[in-house]
Parts: sequence; structure tokens; C-alpha cells
Amino acid sequence: MNFLAHIYLSGDDDLVKIGNFMADSIRGQSYNDYLPDIKKGILLHRAIDSFTDAHPIFRKSKHRLHEKYGHYSGVIIDIFYDHFLAKNWKNYSAISLEETSSAFYENLQINYDLLTEPIKKMMPFMIAQNWLVSYATIEGLTMILFQMDHRTKNRVVMHESILELKEFYFDFENEFTQFFEEIRLHCKEKITAL
Repeated sequence: MNFLAHIYLSGDDDLVKIGNFMADSIRGQSYNDYLPDIKKGILLHRAIDSFTDAHPIFRKSKHRLHEKYGHYSGVIIDIFYDHFLAKNWKNYSAISLEETSSAFYENLQINYDLLTEPIKKMMPFMIAQNWLVSYATIEGLTMILFQMDHRTKNRVVMHESILELKEFYFDFENEFTQFFEEIRLHCKEKITAL
């Protein structure tokens, strides 16, 4: 799961969303230094990642790309799954993707002082290029994958995975749909437990 799914799966609490969104830049036990709802978001993010990485449907999607993209196949599937969430957003939320994205960007700006340094550096680009809405189109997805190539110093050409996305589009979308129902239930239970 990538940014959009992590935000969506956080529920309605703005600080849980912030914690979940920036969790990758928080190492080890340092989550204990944050406000309780941010800490909850960080722990939720870790639970989502563990559930996702071990899930047979996600692994099936990832396996389709593994030979060419190796370790990065999981990152690519995370982004593909965000595409299917964005594309089918109306099936998952009564609030439009555009409104949801705008509200989240505003949430980041309001809580700027709580953000980690990597998130503070990334945020202006994310907002200016409207990454969350960009996931909904193949063109937007291609742009995001080009940016990932740059962030990983072109160790692998992730943007080329658009070819596999197009070739196996319906397989990936069906896998996402099945998987997302399961992870939604898992996250509801996890949020209650945290």
C-alpha cells in the first residue's frame, strides 16, 4: 500500500493520518516520542505493511513483476494498488478523491511542525503535483514512477512497469479489489485495538 491507501485506511482522525503517512521516516521505538494519535498512525502503518507483505494476493501481484524489478516489485505493486484505489474511489468513499486530497494537504500544512524532515521536504512537491489525485490516471502513475526512479537513483526503471500494468491490467485490478476488502477489515480491527 502506498500513500493514498495508507491515508484512506487511517479512518477519520487527522493525526492518525499524519502518523500513518510519515511512518516510513520514523525508525524503531522513536514513535514513542509522538502524540498518542500520531503514534497510533505509525503503528497502524506498520501493521498495514506487515499484513500486505505476507498476503498471498499481494504476493501473487508482486510475483508477476519480480523477475524484472526484483526487490522493487513490491514498491511498484503498492503504487499500482493506489492507482486502483484512486480509479475506483467512488466505491470506497462518499467524499470525492479531489476533496479528500485537498483536505489531507491542508492537514499536512496545519500540522507542519509535527512532520518529520523528509516529509517536510517532500510535501511541497506532493501538493504542487497533486500526487494523490494523480494516481487515478495512467499518465499520473507514470509521472509518480518516474519520480520513484529518481528517488532510487535509477537502480531500476520502475516507470517501465506501466507496460506490465497495461498487459495484466484486469488481473492486477481484480487482485487489488479482493485484497482491499480484506485489508479494510483488518485496519478497522487494528484501529480499535490500538
